[in-house]
Amino acid sequence: MLFSSRRAPLAGIGLAVGLSALVLSPAFAEDAAATAPATATEKPVDPNAVVATVNGQELTESDLTLAEGELSQQFAQLPPEQRRAAALSAAIEIKVLAAKAKAEGLDKDPDFQRRAAFLQERALHGEVVEKDVLGKITDDEIKARYEKEIAAQPPVNEVHARHILVKTKEEAEAIIKQLDTGADFQKLANEHTNDPSGKANGGDLGYFGPGQMVPEFEKAAEALAVGSYTKEPVKTQFGWHIIKVEDKRQKQPPAFDKVKDQVKSLVIRDKYFAMVKDARAAAKVEIPDENLRKAVEAAEGGK
Repeated sequence: MLFSSRRAPLAGIGLAVGLSALVLSPAFAEDAAATAPATATEKPVDPNAVVATVNGQELTESDLTLAEGELSQQFAQLPPEQRRAAALSAAIEIKVLAAKAKAEGLDKDPDFQRRAAFLQERALHGEVVEKDVLGKITDDEIKARYEKEIAAQPPVNEVHARHILVKTKEEAEAIIKQLDTGADFQKLANEHTNDPSGKANGGDLGYFGPGQMVPEFEKAAEALAVGSYTKEPVKTQFGWHIIKVEDKRQKQPPAFDKVKDQVKSLVIRDKYFAMVKDARAAAKVEIPDENLRKAVEAAEGGK
């Protein structure tokens, strides 16, 4: 028997992920793709079709699909047309060597039995997560969580600005005098700015929010009215700036469709931890070593 490790990335979910960093594992994505229904243009595959026999034991399409998913990392560099053959070859090798191990009595070894039991429990852990967590999440739940996260975010103001960066205060003052007489800001930026990215676009910085610019620059830009420019040069670590504000707006949240997968990950996380909490509460867990017990409690305290 091949003990499934395809859901292994979820096994350490309690210690390995943070609230905003959780993402669906590539292994899970590959697994989902492998088990997706055939499209109208693909010939349906009979999962019970026999692809090989080994010492009288049948290997079916389902076994081959499982092998491809289990060994996907090993086959990642192979062309698609070779992966199926490589997976079948690997499945055959596993069968024949497993038979050899049994003939030698290795399946009776206590260390092996402990590992096998652990792998089986790990696979069952993944199975219950898939059936009771992943399998029960609805689009309505994901949308509700999205709206909750958006509502919890404080409003963020953004500024759309241009700037002209020069080396000395005197240069900046001379440019400001030209602006005061009606010179075009974008043209002066193209001619004089030392910011390489601004030479071809009139010093345009696009929209930026709090913390995206150095403090002196950000403070000066926030103080300007839309359409106005700094009457005094602004000094930063990069040199001297003349700043013009083109627009101000409240930052819009990302569209639901663009962040649906990330939001779904948060729903998965919460449901997983709720399930673990209930299961742990119903279980009798004893850790005799006090230091180890405290370390476990500290690690679980961040959940």
